[in-house]
Parts: sequence; structure tokens; C-alpha cells
Amino acid sequence: MQAFTTLTALVVPMDRANIDTDAIIPKQFLKSIRRAGFGPYLFDEWRYLDHGEPEMDCTNRPLNKDFVLNQPQYKGAQILLTRENFGCGSSREHAPWALEDYGFRVIIAPSFADIFFNNCFKNGILPIVLPAETVDLLFKEVVDGYQLTVDLQSQTITTPSGQNIAFTVDENRRYRLLNGLDDIALTLQHADKIKSYEAERANRAPWLFKDA
Repeated sequence: MQAFTTLTALVVPMDRANIDTDAIIPKQFLKSIRRAGFGPYLFDEWRYLDHGEPEMDCTNRPLNKDFVLNQPQYKGAQILLTRENFGCGSSREHAPWALEDYGFRVIIAPSFADIFFNNCFKNGILPIVLPAETVDLLFKEVVDGYQLTVDLQSQTITTPSGQNIAFTVDENRRYRLLNGLDDIALTLQHADKIKSYEAERANRAPWLFKDA
């Protein structure tokens, strides 16, 4: 998992509340568990005018020009600004996979669905909860080329005018994201202790390991 420390990036505003995981990545794309390649299908039903299917070449698909991700001034955005209850609906981990594969590293909203929120941290995305009034102000400020600097170490967001906005992240989640540690990588930090325990266990109860 890619570590997150500091990011200065373009912001794309998606002024909708209650965006569910089926909108983020529609159900037909859940057949794959490769964790990669979902970026072209992010927000598929909003982004394109035709029906998307897995493995479809999106190069020449008809675009919905009114959808914010298709507007050229937001090309390359890595910060998504949105409204409350982002990521609600079914608990598909494909949703953060698609967001991360598209290029998003930060999502700012007044609230998130719990399972989606947890899955973001496990996949290298930083979900930031800010008061609704602060999110309102950011929506009013967003213009073409609007960038924010997000510093996870200091837990601050810096606006183009120099204003600092504080946010908080659970210390365990912050440590893991700063160091790029998903569940497997965190466990492997204790690989020597695990091997030592397994050897000691095999010595004490060899009958449990005779077919290993």
C-alpha cells in the first residue's frame, strides 16, 4: 500500500450527498477481485452515456459532458470534495479500489459510511471528516485549478490563501497510512515472532504438524 504523508493536489467538487457504493462502482464490475483496473469504471453510470461492462474498452465510450470528472479543468484531480454520507450502501471494497485506481488519494466530506471509511484506510486513501460549514466554504472557494495541501503528519489542510484547517485521524490509522501498512504488511512486521512461535509450537505438539 502506498504511504501517505503530504499531498498538494487539484480538488474536484462533487456536490451530492448520499453517494452510494453502487454509484461509485456498479455491481457488474464486482466479478473481479484483482484490486486494479477499476479506475476507468469509477462512477460508470454517471460518467458515460452507455452501459458499462467489465473489460470494456472505455477509450471511445460516449461521455456525459455534464459530469464533473469529464470536465477538462478537473483532469488529474487527486482530492475529492463531496457531501455527507459518502460511500453508503453495500460494503464493497471495490469502491475504494476504483477511487484509488483513478488517482484519488484524499476524500473530504462531512461524514462517511462506516465500512467505506474503514476500507479507505486499508487501501491508501485518506478520508477526512470536516464540519458541514467548513465543507460549504470549500465548495464556495473551489474554482478551476484550486489546490489544497493535505499534511497527515500535522493533520492540517492548507488552502491557496494560506488558511489552515485542522482535522483528526485515529492514531492507529494515521500510523498505518503514514507508513503504508495494510493489514498484511502490519502483520508481517511481526514475522520473526510468528516464526518463533510456530517453531516452538511444532516442538511442543509435533503431531499437529506431521502433515504440514
